[in-house]
Amino acid sequence: MKLASGILELIAEGLGLESGYFGGKLSENAFLSVNRYPPCPDPSLTLGLPKHCDPNLITILLQGDVCGLQVFKDGEWIGVGPVPNAFVINIGYQLQIISNNKLKGAEHRAVTNSKDARTSAAFFVSPSRDSIVEPARELIKAGNRSLYRAFEFTEFFSNYMNEKGNSEVVLEPFKLQA
Repeated sequence: MKLASGILELIAEGLGLESGYFGGKLSENAFLSVNRYPPCPDPSLTLGLPKHCDPNLITILLQGDVCGLQVFKDGEWIGVGPVPNAFVINIGYQLQIISNNKLKGAEHRAVTNSKDARTSAAFFVSPSRDSIVEPARELIKAGNRSLYRAFEFTEFFSNYMNEKGNSEVVLEPFKLQA
């Protein structure tokens, strides 16, 4: 959690937000998920995890030493090679909303490997269920309107689960009309 707090502090600084902006309820919940992906002789037959963007604030991912993370960019899936002793930081939907789209959640997936098993560990940092999430007021200035309405995180998470994380529609109920 100390690493997550430090990363969020740097993100707040980069966005021009006050120190501690992401403290308290906005980063109150955290959990660790360890995933094991056994080898598959034909990786095209199965996915480790289907395409999605994370519903939380940030994810700190330890990939392990076998390639399996892919991001969707410019219409194609690109492998993210593991870097020894490094973490991948994924921006989640909540950070996208708070930044009013200055930062975007990366659509990603996990794939299997034909020869090697893979283990990854993901540390998810989320707002508390009753936390109000909305674009940071400091980022809403003249000529830069709010793109999202305020909501409780529990409402967002419920919608995310109902839509099975479908990135084409999961943000729609929270967008403000032009």
